[in-house]
Parts: sequence; C-alpha cells; structure tokens
Amino acid sequence: MCLLSCHSKQENKEPRQSPPPVVDVIIAQPQTVSNIIEANGTVVANEFVELHPEATGRITYLNVPEGKYITKGTVIARINDADLVANLNKSKAALKLAQDYVNRLKPLLSVQGVNQADYDVAVNTVISTEADIQYTQALIDKTVIRAPFDGVVGLRQVSLGAYVSNSDVIATMQQVNNLKMDFTVPEEYGKYVSTGSTVQVTLDAANDTLKHNATIIAVEPQANTVTRNLKIRTILQDKTKANPGAFAKVYLAQGGSKQSILVPTNCIIPSDINKQLLLVKNGNAQFTDVTTGVRLQNNVEITKGIAVGDTVIVTGVLFAKDKRPVRVRRTLSIDSLTD
Repeated sequence: MCLLSCHSKQENKEPRQSPPPVVDVIIAQPQTVSNIIEANGTVVANEFVELHPEATGRITYLNVPEGKYITKGTVIARINDADLVANLNKSKAALKLAQDYVNRLKPLLSVQGVNQADYDVAVNTVISTEADIQYTQALIDKTVIRAPFDGVVGLRQVSLGAYVSNSDVIATMQQVNNLKMDFTVPEEYGKYVSTGSTVQVTLDAANDTLKHNATIIAVEPQANTVTRNLKIRTILQDKTKANPGAFAKVYLAQGGSKQSILVPTNCIIPSDINKQLLLVKNGNAQFTDVTTGVRLQNNVEITKGIAVGDTVIVTGVLFAKDKRPVRVRRTLSIDSLTD
C-alpha cells in the first residue's frame, strides 16, 4: 500500500504541460500594391521677404496695409533723414561754388593767366563734391523702404515713431500667386523625380479626395547629410489657393501597380539585424527572416522570406514560441484586419 501511494504522489508532482497558445493566421496571397510614394510637403510663397530698414533712425512715415495687396515700389516706411538732407544741400551749395570757380579759371588758363596745377585742383574739387552728393543721396534712398515686388503685406511689427535698426523687421511680404511646394523623399527614390514631371498633392487634410497637380521645377543636388533625404521644389498648377507654410501630402508615382504579398505591420517582429515573421509549419510556430518593401497605412509588402500559401500568424505573436505547437483559432483575410 505504501509503495502505491508513494508512486501516486510522485506522479502528481510532475509539471502539467500548458496548452498551446491560440493564434489567428492569414494565408499569404498576392495583393495589388500601388507604387505610390507618400511624402510630406510644405507650401512655400513664390517670393518672400522680411522688410528691414537699411538705415538706423526714427520712423517718420509708416504705411503697412496688413493683409492687403500692394504693387512693387510702394513706399512702406521712411526713416528720419533731416540730417542727410541738410548735408546734401550743403554739398550742392559747395558744388555750385566750385563750378563757378572753375568757370572763372578756364578762360585764364587759355591765356596762361593761371597755373595748370591750380586749375586741376579746382576741377578735382568739383568732381569730389559731385561724388559726395551721390553718396549722400544713396544714404537718403536707404531711408525709404519700398515693396520689392507685387504681393501681400503681413502683420506690422513696429509703430510710427519707433527707433529702428537694420535688425528690426517692419513687416513681411509674400507673393501668394503661383505658389511653390517643397517636399523631401529618401535618396533611393531620387530616380523617380525629375524636372518637369508632375506629382499629385492634397492640401486639405479634411478632404483627401481633392488633389492638385504640381510640376517639379528643381531638385536639390545634395542629399541632407543627417536624414539622407533629397529636397524637391514644385510649383502648384491651376492657381491653387493655399497659405504659405501649410502642410501638404505629396503622392509620387514609381510606375504601374504590382502584385506582392502583404502582411499586417503589427505582426512584423523587429530585431537588431533583421525582421521576422512567425509561420505555422506542421502545427508548430516557426520564425523566418523577411525583407520588407513598400509600407502602406496598415500593411507592409514582403519582398523576400515567405511564399504564396504560407500560413502567417497575425495574432498571439507574443505567446507563440519557435518550434513549439500552436492552435489555430481562425483563418482571417488581410482585408478584415484593416477594416
């Protein structure tokens, strides 16, 4: 009796095997993948400038029609130029006196009534005074801030009577017709962008169906040394209306559609050196290395590692172990996982 009871207790001490984890799977099937690269872009004004005064002084005139369209050459502001004007008038008076002196010496020179050196000094005084007038006039011109092109004026940053220097911004000005748009793509996609080609753009996040055409006008020849991205500039067609600085989504076509195997993104197991999927082989889970391609919103293309007909685990991935049994609960379709 003791032997039987002892043997029974030893059997009860053996660990019970846990049931195999329950998983859901999909069967790898070729799906139509559109070769469209999505990139983020920013709307850019055709022309943009910050209006800085070239001269230092007090603002005596200010005309900043905020948010209004003005034409090239419109006076935006004037800096106090009283001292420069006074200096200009002084130079003009000196010039008249110097010219009169030259006019008196010139007849005397022909009859040797004056030394040639004295006459040359008088002429040089006229030339020097004319140069002073030109210099002072250039300084006066710098006290006037004009619109450099036709465009819309931004918000006023200073007030009348303020003392400003060339580091102060009076206002901004932008040309909002013929808007441009900048976007970046990884360097590997550089072969799909070329000057003159067309991309599609959405400007309103709430209305993704409204797409505009944009023409590529330039590609930055140097890739960003940090992100390794290329910067592309386009011009929006059809007089598209948008605010400079607005977000844009760019759709860049690589070519026609293709057939590829897609799996849900969340079933990819990343590691330091590769990416893996869990397959079901003969009732057991099995890790396999894969290579990914185009990444969509919820799915990712598998270019290498699995074949059509393979059973891919999509739920219960964290509980399944390599070469251990699993119990398949459902076979799903990839469309049902993205709904």
